[in-house]
Amino acid sequence: MARVCGRLRKGVAIAAGVGVLGLPIAAGAVWGAVRGEEEGEPAAVTVTVDVPHMPTSTSLSADEAPALGPAVQRQLDAAVQGIMREVHVPGVTVGLWTPDRGSYVRSFGVADKGEGRPMTPDLYMRIGSETKTFTVTALLQLADRGRVGLDDPIAKYVDGVPGGSSITLRQLAGMRSGLFNYSEDETFLKALTSDPKRSFTPRELLGYSFKHPVLFPPGRQFDYSNTNLVLLGLVVEKASGQPLGEFIRKNILQPARLDHTHFPTDAAFPDPHARGYTDQTASGKTEDAADWNPSWAGAAGAMISDLEDLRTWARTVATGTLPNGNSLISPALQRQRLIASPAAAPGVGYGLGIFDVQGWIGHNGSLPGYESLVVHLPSAQTTLVVLLNTDVRQDGQQPSSIFGEAITKIATPGHVFDLPARPSAG
Repeated sequence: MARVCGRLRKGVAIAAGVGVLGLPIAAGAVWGAVRGEEEGEPAAVTVTVDVPHMPTSTSLSADEAPALGPAVQRQLDAAVQGIMREVHVPGVTVGLWTPDRGSYVRSFGVADKGEGRPMTPDLYMRIGSETKTFTVTALLQLADRGRVGLDDPIAKYVDGVPGGSSITLRQLAGMRSGLFNYSEDETFLKALTSDPKRSFTPRELLGYSFKHPVLFPPGRQFDYSNTNLVLLGLVVEKASGQPLGEFIRKNILQPARLDHTHFPTDAAFPDPHARGYTDQTASGKTEDAADWNPSWAGAAGAMISDLEDLRTWARTVATGTLPNGNSLISPALQRQRLIASPAAAPGVGYGLGIFDVQGWIGHNGSLPGYESLVVHLPSAQTTLVVLLNTDVRQDGQQPSSIFGEAITKIATPGHVFDLPARPSAG
């Protein structure tokens, strides 16, 4: 059980520093053929993109980047395929969009190891802790409407929280509450891995946390805890009078035109979707987790989406602006959201349900079988989405972070997504 604890307790959480989990392909894109494996390279579904031929600079400033022409796309292909071999990733989809410099959309490997079905950019994926950006956005919308105050104590909305009269909603959203992370509790881990299809209620999840002492006085330091988001999900429900998933659908997904993003209430998974492979199992062997019930992640990590929706969402949540130009939340609250306190490492900060990693704004996600990285670089108006169907780590590092670093070293060398693994991640 010790091995399972060392791995799973960081799922939908912060290992590698952070968590942990349509519209047509970008304009001008043409579907390519499925390419067979050559010299051991992962098979790829290639999307050929019309790219402007812009000169690349050999001396790039912080906000400059090379055009995504054929030479750079070959570099990206090689980097992604190399990581897949090194980390043994079954399938990955990468989307990179930079205005005036082109786009890069690729899927490599397989979505189903048993059938050999290829990974493609149109698949639904579980997105893990990217869910947190939706839950906190819902909270901020209610704050805009005067239904909650960010400096209200959680005790005003949820009974039985240890020290709840001193912990504010802002501290919960900023991962500074001091509450124990329920997904690190040994009893919870045994319950989940022994029956991964069972359903958990938010109150059950909180029970695993509340039996542990508070780690530090609220506001004193940063500590990533899924407990915080389960509580905020309950706040949204109480203040809005609606189930969390329904509030998110009406107030976020519909206005943002995210037609392929869902907050599931059970283990249902829309088709087509990728199978997901994890070693966070009772036996320690790698298994297919696609049918695991994500209720254990709830407001912290249960959601499902696809590449194009996440492309839209990355920019929307980072800028606070909907695709139609209207505000997702008020500019004043968006500014507060992006005030990032020091988090996992130098150059890494955490605001209200959102990370800032060397200028990249967004979140990542990881839960058994799936990982996501959904970030936007406002200084270059560049968006990066990485989706993969495994959460098996390499030397404690989440694979999504390894891909993110390699891709940004090539595409935005002045802003490298270098999110280190936490020393405690096992």
